[in-house]
Amino acid sequence: MARIVRTLVVLSLLTAGGLAADIQPALAADGQMVWAVHVTIASRWLDPGETEAAITPFMVLYAIHDALVKPMPAGPTTPSLAESWTASPDGTTYDFLLRANAKFHDGSPVTAEDVKFTFERYKGGAAALLKEKVKEVRVVDTRRVRFVLKEPWPDFMTFYGTTATGAGWVVPKKYIERVGDEAYKKAPIGAGPYKFVSFNPGVELVLEAFDGYWRKAPAVKRLVLRSIPDETTRAAALKRGDADVAYYLTGPVAEEVRRTPGLTLTGWRTNTVFFLDFVEQWDPKSPWADRRVRLAASVAIDRKAINESEFLGFGALGGSIAPRAMEFALPLEPHPFDPKRAKALLAEAGYPNGFDAGDLNPNAPYFSAGEAIVGNLAAVGIRTRLRTMERAAFLTAWREKKMRGVVMAGLGAGGNAATRIEALATRGGMYAYGVVPEVEDLFQRQARELDRKKREELLHQIQRILYERVVFAPVWENALIRAYGPRVEESALTLVPSYPYTAPYEELRLKAR
Repeated sequence: MARIVRTLVVLSLLTAGGLAADIQPALAADGQMVWAVHVTIASRWLDPGETEAAITPFMVLYAIHDALVKPMPAGPTTPSLAESWTASPDGTTYDFLLRANAKFHDGSPVTAEDVKFTFERYKGGAAALLKEKVKEVRVVDTRRVRFVLKEPWPDFMTFYGTTATGAGWVVPKKYIERVGDEAYKKAPIGAGPYKFVSFNPGVELVLEAFDGYWRKAPAVKRLVLRSIPDETTRAAALKRGDADVAYYLTGPVAEEVRRTPGLTLTGWRTNTVFFLDFVEQWDPKSPWADRRVRLAASVAIDRKAINESEFLGFGALGGSIAPRAMEFALPLEPHPFDPKRAKALLAEAGYPNGFDAGDLNPNAPYFSAGEAIVGNLAAVGIRTRLRTMERAAFLTAWREKKMRGVVMAGLGAGGNAATRIEALATRGGMYAYGVVPEVEDLFQRQARELDRKKREELLHQIQRILYERVVFAPVWENALIRAYGPRVEESALTLVPSYPYTAPYEELRLKAR
């Protein structure tokens, strides 16, 4: 009944917004594209130095900034600001040669000093691990920089050169030293294809093409990333021509957009896995400390129904926090939907009538999926309350270990199984509320292991332990549903493998008038 009511409400809102009518006239401004973004953009995402172990900040980073090496259509570690890089035979040094024509938006060249400064000021995801492994960063000359490791570390480029972290996204040393970190977030200068114009928190970020970008001058002159948390409003904006691209459409809204002539809907499988994080399991007094309770919650979830109703079946089901397509991921099947078994497990654990489990905190804006999980848990006696918050606030509270109850989390940063495990299940992990000692030991061992097969087995062991102990309950591998309007020739939504947003921005094209 709830699903039927939601569908009727959605359809009425879409019709009111113009989605049932013909495509409206295109935006008047030549050379401008507008995104209807599903989250509120945080000011800290304008500074690579604070990049969280999540994919959302890269929505901004790919536009304003650039990295020595980053995921691109050519591959997950494509030379960018660095025209080339080499590793020493013993795996302890990495040399990068910067492009001669790479420059920041103020016209100053990107230098080795900027690279060194960027790394040393970095305090985002995996910062502790990177600085534990890197002995020093040497400026060889203006265009050459050398990273010296304390010992061989096979994952250096995975942590440094993918979206696993923001450590390799270079910022201008002289400008930041002059204005300070807080002022930098208000008026950032980067080396990416688009320059900062203005930022109205909670409303929109406006960017302008940087014709001096080393790779190519962008074809679209102005970008507007507009925060529109409500998906029916995002879809209506797309229909009216107020937006050219809309992120995150689900269920009836996505179905209606797919049926609308002139709009193109795409479901793109990403690196994101959504899972339940039982953050109170580390408290021996909590019901969640009992594996049987965590397993009961996992088998209570109807994953297939959620994937079909929310994501039109575009997602996938798995049993690991690392998606199956990720390097070193162990392909585990999710726990089968079995409410009867869930009730038996709860009774066995001493909760025959269930228990009050506090809040269920869903990663914004996946609130309807969170509602479905609340309903699944309630059906077996695990009573939770949906507690919603905006994406940036959610990530902050999760990172600062302020969450209680259950977190319905999603991580989409790139890398491999090791980068995902580091963020969630190790002593230094940004989102780790507790650690299984055996997992920590295996993680440290795999980080030093140079034999790929042996590393893979160690990482598989970790994933088996997390699965068997039900430290997390993976729900689905995400396939973000996006759509774009009739003005768009190239949306750049499917160019970078497994990346959920537009990139690279310089590839955007509008249709000729």
